Amino acid sequence: MGANASSQLEKEINSDNFANEHYYGLVNFGNTCYCNSVIQALYFCQPFREKVLQYKQQLKKSGNPKENLLTCLADLFHNIATQKRRVGTIAPKRFITKLKKENELFDNYMQQDAHEFLNYLLNTISETLIDEKKERPPAVKNGTLRKSHPPPTSVQETRERTRSDSQPGCSRVSESTWVQDIFQGTLTNETRCLNCESVSSKDEDFLDLSVDVEQNASITHCLRVFSNTETLCADQKYYCETCCSHQEAQKRMRIKKLPRMLALHLKRFKYVDQLSRNTKLSYRVLFPLELRLFNVSDDAVNGDRLYDLCAVVVHCGATPNRGHYITVVKSHNFWLLFDDDIVDKIDVSAIEDFFGLSEGGIQKNSDSAYILFYQARDGPTIDTARVTPNHMSI
Repeated sequence: MGANASSQLEKEINSDNFANEHYYGLVNFGNTCYCNSVIQALYFCQPFREKVLQYKQQLKKSGNPKENLLTCLADLFHNIATQKRRVGTIAPKRFITKLKKENELFDNYMQQDAHEFLNYLLNTISETLIDEKKERPPAVKNGTLRKSHPPPTSVQETRERTRSDSQPGCSRVSESTWVQDIFQGTLTNETRCLNCESVSSKDEDFLDLSVDVEQNASITHCLRVFSNTETLCADQKYYCETCCSHQEAQKRMRIKKLPRMLALHLKRFKYVDQLSRNTKLSYRVLFPLELRLFNVSDDAVNGDRLYDLCAVVVHCGATPNRGHYITVVKSHNFWLLFDDDIVDKIDVSAIEDFFGLSEGGIQKNSDSAYILFYQARDGPTIDTARVTPNHMSI
């Protein structure tokens, strides 16, 4: 970012007297905005940041550990948090180099999907933490740890595995780490037989929820549609264990355990038959600063949780393979926009600019929210002063 812009932002921040917070843009190494945007969002998810910095302190005590993606991320977070100046730019070269070395999918200069990267990063961190537990002296009480997947053997296998992780309940690791403690929730898949009225349910864990988008809708509406009741009939009949035969049934998916940090992925990239290719849905989807979930099960844990928006990854452009990613984050009582190495303070009303387009919406150039990060209010929060109640109409 320019020296004048940097000094002006630093002056404004210092005048607000928010000690020990740093705002650093990240250098783009050739279409790495997908990576920069997710890293900025995660840095301002305070529970995640705290755990990464704690991990960095553990590294100092343990000596010289083997370098992996988590150690590189911990070094990057530590470098940002310990800078003398409050505002500036850092080059995440070590992290990017390791990412490209570890995963062929990202070892190029093509634009990548920020959601795929988020899932790959969270699952890789989980696997790293589990592997490190295995290497410590035995302290497992409830059986042995389950082995993680072997390294992918091709770019296609990597892409398929990474994409499968983005579906609800498809976590690559079975053991719990602090990644699961922060991001993991539970869905319950309920099926009711229309003949005998018996209900069966199956629970699935998720690290984020992927929801379909509609024109001029709200994120609450999208979540309701996600949990809409589906009728299973004809060749889709459900096999009822009580009836011992295939029967018509109703099926729905609701949230049983609400996560501390709720990550919502808006499915804006879709194959359109009329165009015979994947395209972007720039539909206007409104999302509030405060969110309460209504698609929860009757026995939901913390079902009345209230969430505060803390970060938004935004896709700019008209197509999936071209465009740019930026991030909007909340820090204390103000909002900032991170555009690679550029950091700007913005007004809270500017968030409405990232809802999407109210007309058309297919194959249109827009700056549209792609991943929303909501932090549970009952958890630790980075804010010392709250934004005034949300005045956005949805």
